[in-house]
Amino acid sequence: MKFKAEIDVMPHDALLDPQGKAVTNSMKNIGLAEIDGVRIGKHIRLFVEADSKALAEEKVDEACKKMLANQIMESYVFSLSEEN
Repeated sequence: MKFKAEIDVMPHDALLDPQGKAVTNSMKNIGLAEIDGVRIGKHIRLFVEADSKALAEEKVDEACKKMLANQIMESYVFSLSEEN
């Protein structure tokens, strides 16, 4: 079975996000002062072959822990959908 994973990786709330802060400040400069607290992360899409959804979840979780997210500075969430 083939699954599509959609992964969101974000910096921990307790850490500074210089890129997000720069974007927040820029919002004020373009007339969008009501927008605040921007945090910048990354979105990753990948496909995985597995015999079951549970096995696919294990593989995606392993990929996140080993390569896609730095768990010291980032958290991640993902969703899986079966591909036809």
